[in-house]
Amino acid sequence: MATAWSLRPATEADLPFLVALRLATMAPQFARQGIVLSDDEHRLRAGFRLDAARILEADGRAIGLLKVLQDGATWTVEQFQIAPEAQGRGIGAAVLGQVIEAARESGALLRLSVLKRNPAARLYARLGFRTLAESEHSLKMTFIDA
Repeated sequence: MATAWSLRPATEADLPFLVALRLATMAPQFARQGIVLSDDEHRLRAGFRLDAARILEADGRAIGLLKVLQDGATWTVEQFQIAPEAQGRGIGAAVLGQVIEAARESGALLRLSVLKRNPAARLYARLGFRTLAESEHSLKMTFIDA
């Protein structure tokens, strides 16, 4: 059974959590691809489009980030990270399921980019995202409604 969770708007006060989350979840993924980012680069990325960021909470504490940029008929999952200790409980699939449903209801195209060696790519594929393009390090995936 999936853990109960909720989303709330991110604030400037969440930036220390967002930087720590990014370092815990993304730095190892980048390292796997041979990409090294400075702490300043991680801080800039964590703070990018804070207005679109939602803090994922479970059991009364912050465990993740969902950042969806809605540009008219195209929505982009810009960042989606769940703390390592909260992974594997069905939360990621449940959160993305809600995003997929909201995009469907809005008639929006839903897309994301994931590092090639990131295990999250399997989750995205299982939920209906398909790789339509790729770069040296990333898969560009789009949700295809079955």
